[in-house]
Amino acid sequence: MIIVIASIQLAAGRRSDFLEHFNANVPNVLEEDGCIEYTPTVDVPTNIPAQGGARDDVVTVVEKWEDLEALEAHLVAPHMLEYRANVKEMVLGAQLSILEPAT
Repeated sequence: MIIVIASIQLAAGRRSDFLEHFNANVPNVLEEDGCIEYTPTVDVPTNIPAQGGARDDVVTVVEKWEDLEALEAHLVAPHMLEYRANVKEMVLGAQLSILEPAT
């Protein structure tokens, strides 16, 4: 299994607009071969010191894929290319962590 943690930095005040496009694309992603989970998340304000402050302009996506090949196919799927074109003005940058369970 491959786990992806994608932190997406958005232009100020664009999180709601971004999530509208993202959530509209989720059913397409979930239908892809090898997709196990594809969930957008946002920071929860807490008093836990290790967390730091809540980031209002960040969406963190938690993804699970059967294997690396499924993830690679996802990245070039037609609906993903269209989605990226639709949100490119909102996204300032992204950082990916591509992981596998430790044994």
